[in-house]
Amino acid sequence: MLRGFVRRLGRWRSGIDSAVAEGVELPWRRRWDFVPKRTAGRDFREADYETARLRAREVARTTLGEVLWAALDRQGYLDLPSQRVRGLTYRLRVGRRIEVLCATGVESPWPVPFLCINPVYPLPEEEFFAQLYLYVRDREDEVLRVAAPQPWDQRLGRTF
Repeated sequence: MLRGFVRRLGRWRSGIDSAVAEGVELPWRRRWDFVPKRTAGRDFREADYETARLRAREVARTTLGEVLWAALDRQGYLDLPSQRVRGLTYRLRVGRRIEVLCATGVESPWPVPFLCINPVYPLPEEEFFAQLYLYVRDREDEVLRVAAPQPWDQRLGRTF
């Protein structure tokens, strides 16, 4: 059993190495603590930001679909009801913390009204919003596990 695991690990590792050799970026394999907040790093130029944000908007619009995209554009947020806690709703806003809304009589699992989840590496705000939407919709258990409760709202630190 251990040999099989080691063989699979070796195949996985060689796949990663060949992807890197082909120029595929693997940003999650680096540390990003050195990058100033709300930037993609010192070597990112204004044209790079513009290109990244345009691509991010396309990714988010495609991910959400036209109906949700229009609702986000109109309201400035999307509300997603919890699949785990009846009466709890997650309010998602581009580039901001998740707001936790509870119906009358429903007690929140958290003592404060905001949840913070940042990407591992810098991403455009709209692209991360689309990822966050999918996580809250499809992997709420993971959100419950990793979200850091926060008493106030603010912009996310690793988005630009």
